[in-house]
Amino acid sequence: QVILQMRSTEHAEAIQELVDHLDENELLKGVNKAEVVAALLAREEQTSTGIGSGVAIPHAFCEDIDQVVAVFGRSPEGIDFEALDNAPVKFIVLFIVPKSDYHKHLQTLAAIAKLFNNCEVRKELAAAEKKEDILKIFASRPSRVDLER
Repeated sequence: QVILQMRSTEHAEAIQELVDHLDENELLKGVNKAEVVAALLAREEQTSTGIGSGVAIPHAFCEDIDQVVAVFGRSPEGIDFEALDNAPVKFIVLFIVPKSDYHKHLQTLAAIAKLFNNCEVRKELAAAEKKEDILKIFASRPSRVDLER
């Protein structure tokens, strides 16, 4: 799932926009969307998921899903996520993990962080014009993150 041009300007609004996108694409069937948003925002309250270099990785657990659900959002203007480096966030990968699968949470978080640690990946994602281009960039990397579920 990909949003090429996010409308949001603040982190709470961005999280809601990304969850709404998942819901609109029927990836949150049987899930209490308000609970998912609350869990994601509670995670942000603990410490920002803005990891620096214009990247944020909001994530939470959910009892009502059986596989990882993810969405990528891009904001050319940047969103204030109170990131570690205080830079605006241009790339967001939000993911939701089954509550019973903590190990999958760590694997997913590590794969995303590794992917976005690469400056070239961030440049390619910034320049991509279509959803398909973004998916090709993800698919071409060794530490592939499957956002097409």
